[in-house]
Amino acid sequence: MKNYLIIGASSGIGKQLTELLAFSGNKIYGTFHKQAVEENNPLIEFHALNVLDNEIKFDYLPEILDGLVYCPGSISLKPFQRIKPEEFLSDYQLQLVGAVKCIQAVLPILKKSESSSIVLFSSVAVQQGFNYHSVIAASKGAIEGLTRSLAAEFAPKIRVNCIAPSLTDTPLASQLLNTDEKRTANALRHPMKRIGQASDIANMAEFLLSEKSTWITGQIFNVDGGISSLKI
Repeated sequence: MKNYLIIGASSGIGKQLTELLAFSGNKIYGTFHKQAVEENNPLIEFHALNVLDNEIKFDYLPEILDGLVYCPGSISLKPFQRIKPEEFLSDYQLQLVGAVKCIQAVLPILKKSESSSIVLFSSVAVQQGFNYHSVIAASKGAIEGLTRSLAAEFAPKIRVNCIAPSLTDTPLASQLLNTDEKRTANALRHPMKRIGQASDIANMAEFLLSEKSTWITGQIFNVDGGISSLKI
């Protein structure tokens, strides 16, 4: 049994990953922000956390942590001219600075593991130019840079990798998929002709946490239905 900390484990990809890891017999320490979560599985503990707080405490964690996954995100799609500079800063605080604070807080116990892993999340919008995606592309671009830098700094003790999904059917993306027309149009944009599911992304995260990926670090994985590299 391994110990994992999932930041943002109450919904979407984080929830799916929490269930996958617990099903395999691992102990999961998950966080939620606003809405408390009831959980009957003894392998899953939920704790309140606001990653925007100045001080973050994880005093409930065990002495050894085998993996950290940082799931919080936002989708703010606006024409550039309508975006206030403060919106870039706010998104940066959530996407990047929150991840930095969590990693720094648990780094000592990650180092105690024989094989630990950090998984972060980017977006297909970093490598592909999409209209109205400047806020998310800027923040997630910083995440990709952080991934490579930390992978070099923490090697060989801790692996650091990043997943860059396309549009995924989660509560975060609900406004983009709230009609049949939107779902169909977005599905057809992808070579695989469907919307990504939380399980598609969670399966990759589970792999990157596992012993099957011990020779992989500093990588950005596009799990995006082929949209980042194929035109058909």
